[in-house]
Amino acid sequence: MNSVRETFDVLRYTAFSDDPEGGNPAGIVLDATGLSDEEMLAIAAEVGYSESAFLTAPPEGAGPSASDAGRAYTIRYFSPKAEVPFCGHATVATAVALGERIGPGDLVFTTRAGTVPVTVTREGGALRATLTSVEPHIEDVAADDLAEALAALDWPAGDLDPALPARIAFAGARHLILAAASRERLAHLAYDFARLEALMHRLDLTTLELVWRASAEVFHVRAPFPVGGVVEDPATGAAAAAFGAYARELGLVPEATVLTLHQGEDMGRPGVLTVELRAGDRRIRVGGAGTRIPA
Repeated sequence: MNSVRETFDVLRYTAFSDDPEGGNPAGIVLDATGLSDEEMLAIAAEVGYSESAFLTAPPEGAGPSASDAGRAYTIRYFSPKAEVPFCGHATVATAVALGERIGPGDLVFTTRAGTVPVTVTREGGALRATLTSVEPHIEDVAADDLAEALAALDWPAGDLDPALPARIAFAGARHLILAAASRERLAHLAYDFARLEALMHRLDLTTLELVWRASAEVFHVRAPFPVGGVVEDPATGAAAAAFGAYARELGLVPEATVLTLHQGEDMGRPGVLTVELRAGDRRIRVGGAGTRIPA
């Protein structure tokens, strides 16, 4: 008997890299019509990536103008363990996959977190996708919750960068942002999986965004993801959007700026995420390359 995954065409693309060995891989089902929640979860578990994306028809009235019919979709995201409200890398990967089939241009994805426009462009023969987040917000972290996160990570409080205080940031999903004082601290990640997972469930966090500031506009980041059933996410678009909102909220960067986030280097899957802030627009734009992973 065939598995659910074998019954549907599951594509594999990586996001935030033009190298199949880099960035963050995602499974993609371009037509998930008729799949139940349980079947989508089963496919995501079989694929085994941090997330897989599933497309169906958009809600009535959603999407671009009539002249761009066929460029609007409902999209859902499943990790191997659960559905998540929004996933940036699977959005970028899906947009690149669609761009190969229907050409560059504007797309509209209806997610559980809200409407997410995406623009696909061709640069030097390769496709690149840039998503626009939902309205972000930032909140403080309780002292006890911060202490528990640091204990789970086995990070002494003195290893944090005091210039980048801990916050929970949302731009489609919730992420706890912690800044390391050194690249060496960021490079060493050996945490208590079950302890951190329990805290993240209690705080409704999708990932932790661990960052180190290399320069005014360049950051290195890592994203533990135990609630998704994986130790670490190689390139995390939702967390990048949340971080952009965090950086602006705390006045760490100009109101209009472009940040470069390097992620996945310590996992051997390097990727680059571009985070754009625009004056007068609270939403965050996150972009990167993408490519198909050969079978």
